[in-house]
Amino acid sequence: MEYVYAALLLHNAGKDVTEDAITGILQAADVDVDATRVKALVASLEGVDIQEAIEKAAFAAPAAGAAAGAPVAAAEEAPAAAEEAAAEEEEEAEESGMEGLGALFG
Repeated sequence: MEYVYAALLLHNAGKDVTEDAITGILQAADVDVDATRVKALVASLEGVDIQEAIEKAAFAAPAAGAAAGAPVAAAEEAPAAAEEAAAEEEEEAEESGMEGLGALFG
């Protein structure tokens, strides 16, 4: 997880997310750096708009929590539940473009 945090720190500071930058942050935090993991992280973030991914994740998290905590729908509400499930599937399809970044947070 510290590798992802390093990338987020760089992004927040307005710096480029590079192998050297991530390695430097991890070394400063006294983390044993695995160069393969650093390369994989940088490669998976290539072409990803990190700010957009953060915003989508922040928006999706409360919605997912609300859906998980909702009471069981009554028989009359079954069509509404089906529509909600379809909407969630649609959101997941949109997020599949950022699959590499999602895998890092999973």
